[in-house]
Amino acid sequence: MLSVRPKVTELVFQLYGRALHPELFEIVSTRSIQRGGYSAVVSITNAGHLITWKKDGLTLTEIATSACQPLPQKRRLLSYRLNGERSDRMECRGGASYQMSFQLETVAAEVFWAFQQELCEEGTKQGLLHRFESAGRLALGAISWINIETRAKNLFVQAFHTFPDELAIVKSQSLFETP
Repeated sequence: MLSVRPKVTELVFQLYGRALHPELFEIVSTRSIQRGGYSAVVSITNAGHLITWKKDGLTLTEIATSACQPLPQKRRLLSYRLNGERSDRMECRGGASYQMSFQLETVAAEVFWAFQQELCEEGTKQGLLHRFESAGRLALGAISWINIETRAKNLFVQAFHTFPDELAIVKSQSLFETP
């Protein structure tokens, strides 16, 4: 298990058609959801996030984590290095669907620190927020904030993860829909 946040250049974004054991990850904050016949567990991990969505025997698990994290190959549906921008969509059995997009952005220091402050302010009002300890070089540590919107037929998740040492921000959006 990883004990510190990895470098942003080591991250991967993956989707599985199965549950992954939560003990594989260092989970720092979590929320469970039940709505409209589906359930979900949304967690912030030391490297990013873990979302497990279930509906009528279908399980989808999205993970943003380190490429060094040992994960199974079995039933891995999507796998991308987390760099630049990417969008994808997948139709699932039973008429369910999954859509995702992510972006890795490196910004100027003043933009980074202003964005990080905005995340802290928004995170105290809603969503799931975790402030990481500083890695030592900088006074402030990384932040992960996840905004969760539930509807009867869909779950929309926006995740933001900051990496102060690299002045990098990972932004992702995921939509899990039932027919």
